[in-house]
Amino acid sequence: MKMYLKEFGLLALSLFTITACSNVPKEKEPLSTHSIMSENTTSAKQLDTATFGNGCFWCTEAVFQQIKGVEKVISGYSGGTVLNPTYKQVCTGTTGHAEVLQIIYDPALVTYSDLLQMFWYSHDPTTLNRQGNDVGTQYRSVVFYHNEQQKKEAEFYKKKLDDAKVFDKPIVTEITPFDKFYPAEDYHQNYYNENGSQPYCMYIIRPKIEKFRKIFADKLK
Repeated sequence: MKMYLKEFGLLALSLFTITACSNVPKEKEPLSTHSIMSENTTSAKQLDTATFGNGCFWCTEAVFQQIKGVEKVISGYSGGTVLNPTYKQVCTGTTGHAEVLQIIYDPALVTYSDLLQMFWYSHDPTTLNRQGNDVGTQYRSVVFYHNEQQKKEAEFYKKKLDDAKVFDKPIVTEITPFDKFYPAEDYHQNYYNENGSQPYCMYIIRPKIEKFRKIFADKLK
C-alpha cells in the first residue's frame, strides 16, 4: 500500500468538503441516532452511529476507542443472512457477515467524515476479502451506512481517494445499507485493553495503534 502520511493528511482536509482475530449473542437493533443523559447535566446528548468492517475487530476496535467523541465501540457482525450468528459460524465465511465495529459517537466532537478518514487509514481497503493473514469475506472492507448522508459522504470520499491514487490499487470497499448488527461474544469486547500482553496484541495490534496515534494526535482523548 503506497501512502505517504503527510500527503494523506493534506488530502483528507481537501476531500471532506461535504460534511484471528461461545455463547449466542443477543440480537441488537441499533438506532442511527441515540440520546443519552450526560452525567453532570440534565440536558440530553445526541449521539450517532457508524458501522464499519475493516478486518479483524480485535485490531480496529482498539483504534477507534482512542478517539475523542467516541462514546462506545462494540465489536460484532453485520451484513449476513444467519440470525444471531456465533463467532465460530462467521469464521466459516458462509454466513455472509463481516466482522464490524459499531461506533457510537458525539458528532459535536467527531464527525462522520473524520471517522471515514480514520476508517480508510486503519486498514488496507484495496485487498478483496483480506486483511494481512486474515482471509475470507468476514474480513472484507465495508461501510454500512445508516442514512443517505452517510452514503453520500462514503461514496464521495471513496471516489476522491481513487481519483487521487492515494493507494496503489483501486479501493474495493463495499458501501451498503445497514440492516442488522449482532454484538460479538463478550470475550471479543475490549479485547486489546484486556489482553494487551498476549503476543497477537503486542506484535499486531500495538504497532497499529502507535502508528494511528501519531497521525491522528489531535483527535485523541
